[in-house]
Amino acid sequence: MQEWSKLFSDQLAWIVTGVAVILLWLLIWNFIQGAKLRKMRRNYEQMMQGTGIEDLESLLIDLKNQQGIIEDIQAEQQQQLKNINALLPKQKAKIGIKRYNAFGERGNELSFSVAFVDDFKNGIVITGLYSREGSYVYAKPLTEGQSQHALSPEEIEAIALAGQGE
Repeated sequence: MQEWSKLFSDQLAWIVTGVAVILLWLLIWNFIQGAKLRKMRRNYEQMMQGTGIEDLESLLIDLKNQQGIIEDIQAEQQQQLKNINALLPKQKAKIGIKRYNAFGERGNELSFSVAFVDDFKNGIVITGLYSREGSYVYAKPLTEGQSQHALSPEEIEAIALAGQGE
C-alpha cells in the first residue's frame, strides 16, 4: 500500500494538472454550449413571435390540421375538375352556320342552316327557309353527324363547319 501511496504522491502534480485541464476544457465547453443555446432560444422566440401559439408542438399540430383541411379541399376540387372534364366533350359548343338563297331567287341570302354539335357531332341542325310567300323553320336531331331525317347540302355544310372547331 505504501508503494501506491508513493506512486500517487510522485504523480500528484501531473494528476492535478490533468484534472485542472479537464475542468478548464469542460468550463469552456459549457460556455460555448450556453452561447449556442441562447442563440437557439432567440431564433425560437423570433419564429414563434406573432403566431399566438405558446409552443412549437401546438404550432406543428395546428399546421398539420391546416394541411389536412387543404388536402380535403384539394381532393374535392380534383373531383370537380374530373366531373367538368367529363362533361366538356358533351357541350354543344361547336357552331356552324351557312347562309344561302333557298329558292334561287334574287335576295340577300336570308335562308340559313345552323348546326350546334358537341365533340362527338351529337346535337341539332336548325334550318330557316325564307321565300316571298313565307318563312319556315326546321330542326333535325344529330347523332354522330347524321340524322334520321334527310339532310340538305347546306345542312351538311353547316355540320362540317361546326366540326371544324375541333
